[in-house]
Amino acid sequence: MAPPWRLPTAVFGVFCWWFVAIFCVMADDGILKCDELRLGQYICKDPEINPATQEPVRCANNTSYAPCFPAPNISCKDYGGNVTMFSGNEVGFYRPFPCRNVNGYSYKVAVALSLFLGWLGADRFYLGYPALGMLKFCTVGFCGIGSLLDFILISMQESLTAVLSL
Repeated sequence: MAPPWRLPTAVFGVFCWWFVAIFCVMADDGILKCDELRLGQYICKDPEINPATQEPVRCANNTSYAPCFPAPNISCKDYGGNVTMFSGNEVGFYRPFPCRNVNGYSYKVAVALSLFLGWLGADRFYLGYPALGMLKFCTVGFCGIGSLLDFILISMQESLTAVLSL
């Protein structure tokens, strides 16, 4: 038998769960959010690619977004909670996908500089790391080991700060 002071707490807890369950059922009207549509109910455009960097034009925080268009006569809720009937020409949501922010530098130029002039630090000067470039220049690419490491990192499109944070 439960102590008498615990009984009102238990009854109150059961009442709260019952109230939340009823409220959630009443609030759900059965219409999906636009970003929860099933495959085939929408089509996403490819993101705009910068030809120099081969990365999406608007890449921020390693994420870019592509516009997605729900199929004609599909109703779904937008981010504001408004139910909209789409004709197939309106953007319903933006699908996130991973990307690498290359800050406008050409991947091909960076790899070529790293391969041929990496021991002089030209790759790091080009990528906007003048202190590392000067250090590589003064140490002749850390006696070749730093040049090899930088070539591998640039070829894999990884930054030195991301590797050091591991």
